[in-house]
Amino acid sequence: MRLDKWLKVSRLIKRRTVAQMACEQGRVYINDKPAKSASTVREGDKVHIELGSRALTIKVLSVPLKAPRANLASETYEVIEEIRRPPEILEWLPDDEMW
Repeated sequence: MRLDKWLKVSRLIKRRTVAQMACEQGRVYINDKPAKSASTVREGDKVHIELGSRALTIKVLSVPLKAPRANLASETYEVIEEIRRPPEILEWLPDDEMW
């Protein structure tokens, strides 16, 4: 299955176009190699995704033929590592205009 479709089916990314953009920007890796949206995902692959302040490394457990129900989508992968970084402070704003 294509990577962008699998990311949507597994509900890691809500929209396929967003998954495609993440791949184009170099934010998705399969087995430690930059992945394109058309890359094939197989069982046992390690997928790393960096979105915003969150980085997620997962192992692909299954590649379903069609989208599973919402409560079963998380069974298609296993989280290996999850990193949440603090949001970046907007340095370009003067101190008096901060939030």
